Order: sequence, then C-alpha cells, then structure tokens
Amino acid sequence: MLLSFHLFQVLRSASIERKPTVNDTHLQCGSYPGFRILSMKKILTLCAAAVCLGLLAGNLATAGQPNIVFILADDLGYGDLACYNPESEIPTPNLDRMAAEGIRFTDAHSPCTVCTPTRFSLMTGQMAFRVPNGGRVFSGAGGPSLIAPDKFTLPGMLRDQGYKTACFGKWHIGLTFYDADGEPIHKGGPDGVSRIDYSRDIDGGPLDCGFDEFFGTACCPTTDWLYAYMDGKQIPVPPTGTLDKSTLPKHPYANDNRPGEVAPDFDLEEVDIKFLEKSQQFLRTQVKESPDQPFFLLHSTQAVHLPSFPGRKFKGATQSGPHGDFIFELDYVVGELLKTLEELGVDDNTIVMFSSDNGPEVPAVYHMRHDHGHDGARPWRGVKRDNYEGGHRVPLIARWPGKIAAGSTSDQLTSLTDVVATVAEITGATVPSGDAEDSYSMWPAMTGSDDDTPIRPYLLMQGFAGKKWLAIRQGKWKYLAHQGSGGNNYETHPMLKEYALPNTAPSAPGQLFDLESDPGETTNLALEKPEVADHMSQLLRSAIE
Repeated sequence: MLLSFHLFQVLRSASIERKPTVNDTHLQCGSYPGFRILSMKKILTLCAAAVCLGLLAGNLATAGQPNIVFILADDLGYGDLACYNPESEIPTPNLDRMAAEGIRFTDAHSPCTVCTPTRFSLMTGQMAFRVPNGGRVFSGAGGPSLIAPDKFTLPGMLRDQGYKTACFGKWHIGLTFYDADGEPIHKGGPDGVSRIDYSRDIDGGPLDCGFDEFFGTACCPTTDWLYAYMDGKQIPVPPTGTLDKSTLPKHPYANDNRPGEVAPDFDLEEVDIKFLEKSQQFLRTQVKESPDQPFFLLHSTQAVHLPSFPGRKFKGATQSGPHGDFIFELDYVVGELLKTLEELGVDDNTIVMFSSDNGPEVPAVYHMRHDHGHDGARPWRGVKRDNYEGGHRVPLIARWPGKIAAGSTSDQLTSLTDVVATVAEITGATVPSGDAEDSYSMWPAMTGSDDDTPIRPYLLMQGFAGKKWLAIRQGKWKYLAHQGSGGNNYETHPMLKEYALPNTAPSAPGQLFDLESDPGETTNLALEKPEVADHMSQLLRSAIE
C-alpha cells in the first residue's frame, strides 16, 4: 500500500511538473483532466525511484508522523475525574497524571448527548443529524452503519497517510448482519439477533470504515441483546443461550442488562480487561514487527456505561461503591496503556487523547450523589441525553511529551468532531473539500499558539432525538432550540424530579442562557434578551443549512 501510495505521489507530482518536448517518445496517460503526457524515459526513471521509495516506505511514512492513541470512555461525566472535580470521591491517579503531563480542555463537548451519534461524529468530523437516521441509537442487529460506504473517516485518512489503524472495544455506529438467506437484518431486539447467520461476514463495521484491525462488540457490551465478541467481520464464538441475570452482581448500578443471547466466552465482568489486552497486544506487535510505521489506535471502553460491573480485581478498590470501582478500573486501563507505550519506547512520539462520548447516566448520578456524595456531572446542570451542559460537557485530555506543555489548560470551545481536523494538521493530511465540515483544528490550543483567540465561530450540540433537539453555543451564549432538556423528562422521571428547575420563559420558542453569569443554566433569557435569542436562532439555522 505504501509503495502504491508513494508511486502515486511521485507520478502525480511529475504529471504536474512535466511538459512534453518534441524529442521525447511519449505515452498518453489518458484524457482525464489533470493528467499530462509523460516521456517513457521519465516513467522508467520514476518507477525505479518508486521501488526505492517502497523499500524505505516505513521511514517515509514515519518522518514527522507521531503515533496516535484515542481513548474513548463511555458515559463518564465531567465531574467523575479528580483533575476536573476537586470534590470527587474517586481516585483517578493515571488520568490526573495524564492531565498534569499534558493539556486539559475545560470547555469540551461531545457532539451528541448519547453514544451512537457521538461516535459517528468522532469518526467523520460531521454532526450526525446531517445524515439519515443520525439520531438513532442502535441495539442488537440494528443498522446499517451510519457511516456510508466510501465516506471520509478519521482512520481512513490516517491509513492513506501510511498508518496502521486499529479499534478495540465498543463500536456502536451500526452494522449489517445477515440471515441464512443472505438478507440484511437491520433490526434491534431479540428477534433480530435470533436471525443472525454467524457464518456470514458482517458489513459496515470498523474494517469497512478505515480500520485494519478490530476486536470488540457491535453495540453496548454489557447492555445489549447480543453478548458476543466480534473479531474483524465475524463473531467467531456465537451465542449459545440466553443471559442468566441471576449470576450477575446486584446493586443500584446493575440493572441495565437486556435478556439477550450470550456467547460462552463472554464474561460481563471482565470486558474492559479483554479490550485492554487486545490493545496492548496490538501495540507490542506493531512496534516489534513494524517499528517504522506509525499507528492509530482507538480504544473504546465499556466503562463506565451501566451496568457497573468492575472487574474482579477492582471490586472494593474505592470507598464509592461499584460505580466508583468501575471508574477506578477505567483509570487503571488508561494507566496500563500509557505504561505500555513507555515500555515500548514510543511514548515520546505518541499523542494520547482521552474523552467521553457524553455525560453520566441518570441512575449513576442519582445514586452516587445520594450514597457516596459524588457528583459525576459537577458543576453542571443535566445528565446523559440532556442538552444542558451536564449531558455533553466532557473531559478532554491530550498528552504528547515535548510537544504539549505539561500542566496546561485551555478554555477553547471544542467538540469531539474537532479530532479529525486536529489530527489532520498534526500529520499533514488533507481533508477533502466538503468532508468533516463540523471539524476545527485544536492543535494551536494544544501548543499554546492560539493566543486565546477563539478557534470555533460556534459549536453545535445534538440532543437525544437528533435534529429535533439541537442547541448552539457562541461565546458565553447558549441557545436551545426547544423547551425542556432535549432528553430526560424532569417532571416525571422518579430520579430527576428533585433536580427539576422552573422555566423562567416557558412561552419562548427556545432557551437562552448566559453561561458566564449563569453556568447552572437556571435563568432562561430568551424573552429578556430577544435580540440575542434571535441572533442565535438564525445562526443555528445557517449552521444547519
């Protein structure tokens, strides 16, 4: 692949620079616009040079190219980490260390308040509401993938740059399973799972979206109708029976298991350790066998999505119950990945980023507040599914020794859609025109060269129901183009009633908040500041268009 890539670059360069002379023997390279006529002598010379380039492909690909590791947690709140919340009751020494050795963004956001759209946006640099079914959350054999065939993706971009790409953990962007007749299923729930023909390849997954390797799960690992590991495009060990919930832990954070089909090798309490082992194996193999080829690793955890099933060695590790232990296990996973990079001697040439796909889940926040005095959403209003800050303001930490100043912070407004443009700038990759339209490079902020000048003109946020529930942020102003949270119903939810706040402008078409003076989003200023509300509403419409 590297040989053909470099040959293309050489030929492309020559086709632009070379002009025919009357004394040359010529070869017409087609009539496609942009191609020129090349001399046969020149082509033979270029081919010989390309062979040399192929022999040195690894070194060429690596020149100035860092390794990239992105760790994506699940349902981890802004207040769940000690480096973001001084009142946290849970020790997170590895993530605290990562922040101390890198940069911590304080105004970072998930593109959506639930997982599937966020993961799509991370992979494409595009808000999910812009594509069909962009508000869906898949389960079971649901699909097809939100990432259409041949769509530009982050791993695809890096693979074209010569990177080895791998994803381990939760996918949850949609897949296409087939039944015994070869018909696509595209149906969540137990009926869809029961129809799967496990001898057939699964389409639309990571290997079809730019990754060279994948091991993980189709959807939420320990919540879904399908409890089985996927390796590449197959499930090598299919389910053999229905999940027996009586054998699982019982506590307030353990009630999210669907009664799905389970494979005999699927241990619901050791999923994150399994993912960790796969990522470590990839790192060791890659560095040993292809030391000159850069790599991109997406490590997508189960932690800390409910049910909170910490691994056996982590039970009782904190004073904050099973969910606290689960967060502690997540921190351990991050520490082990950092340690592996150090042991392999590639730590200094690897940028590691960490974030979460949305805010903390309702039962986790409720019970952690009441039982352990820990607030995973602190200091924000709202939780997972809400367009309030607690639903989408997430931790974002980046570490690259020698390139990112240790102990730095940034209040740049940023989204996980920005990972695409940031990585493109770091690696010198080109994002095609019309792709990743919601992505802005945060590299100036990471290096401190932004001079505190806003990088983003605005930020879009997508609530639980997709395009129906959108919000926009510009500077201190935040506008929700709807009433209510855009996700949870605080008037009826038994765990959220006590956190309901009165709407100070219920007759307005939307909600306007000044986050500078009112970070808790307690006062809707839509009627008091109509000119600002109208400006934000028009800006949102323009952004959608």
